[in-house]
Amino acid sequence: MAKIKSLDELKKLREKLQNKVELREKGENVDDLVQIKIAMATCGIAAGAKDTMDAFIGKLNEKNIKNAVITQTGCMGYCHSEPTVEITLPGKEAVVFGNVDADKTEEIIEKYIKNGELVDGIIPVGYTTIEEEK
Repeated sequence: MAKIKSLDELKKLREKLQNKVELREKGENVDDLVQIKIAMATCGIAAGAKDTMDAFIGKLNEKNIKNAVITQTGCMGYCHSEPTVEITLPGKEAVVFGNVDADKTEEIIEKYIKNGELVDGIIPVGYTTIEEEK
């Protein structure tokens, strides 16, 4: 970490960190916000979920999207598709996206969060394997 050499640098660092914390800790009126839950169990972390979370935080800040809250959760049960991300738009059912790397976050933000358009990578709610259906 670089040394802080002036009061202005300290203030800028504080503001930057507050924006990151704000995206993760909005606790009131979450039903009115875009809720982004990132699976951070061992399987998710091993697959890069931390990078996915950092990408969402960074890109939402870049795009000045303030009506979103990011939280981490445990395993969603889709270990084969980690990192997994559940996104709930206000007034809609939650949608789970699989294999969400840092690059995929851009598409999800631009198409799904901003415009409500579905994108590839959705894990269907009633997901079952072929063996389970037999």
